[in-house]
Amino acid sequence: MPLPVNAMSEKIIIYCDGACSNNQQRENRGGWGAVLLYKGKAKEISGAERNTSNNRMELLACIKALEAVRNRTLPVEVFTDSAYLANCLLQKWYRRWQGNGWQTAAKKPVENKDLWLRLLALKEKFSSIHFHKVAGHSAIELNERADRLAREALQKLD
Repeated sequence: MPLPVNAMSEKIIIYCDGACSNNQQRENRGGWGAVLLYKGKAKEISGAERNTSNNRMELLACIKALEAVRNRTLPVEVFTDSAYLANCLLQKWYRRWQGNGWQTAAKKPVENKDLWLRLLALKEKFSSIHFHKVAGHSAIELNERADRLAREALQKLD
C-alpha cells in the first residue's frame, strides 16, 4: 500500500474504524481495524467481538490503536469517520458526562461508559494527541483500509 506524503513525518498517524453486522440485534458480530503510520512504515491491527455494537467497535478501534503506540511523547493524529467518537472528543461531551455523573442530558446512563473511561485515561498518557473527523466511504485510502480490516475481522467470527 503506498503511503501518503505525511506518513514520513515525526508524528504518528492513526486511521481507525469499526463495523458491526446486525447492529442492535441480539446476535451480532463486530469488528474493529486500525492503520498506524510512522516514518513511512504502516502497522495494521484488527479484532472482533460477538454481541456488541458499531459504536463499541469504533471506540475499541481507537483504544487498541492508541495502546499499540509505544512512544507516547510523539505527536499523534487520529482520524475516524465515527461522528460518535469524533464529536465526543472534539466537542468535549465527556466533560458534561463527567459533571453529570456519567449521565446524558436526558438523565440516562452514558452508553459505553467502560470504553469511554478507558479511552479518556489512555488519551491523558499522550503529550500531544489530536482527533479528526473524516467522511466515511469517501475514497480516503487509509480510512477505507481501516474499514476493510474491521469487516474482515468480524467475518472471521463465522
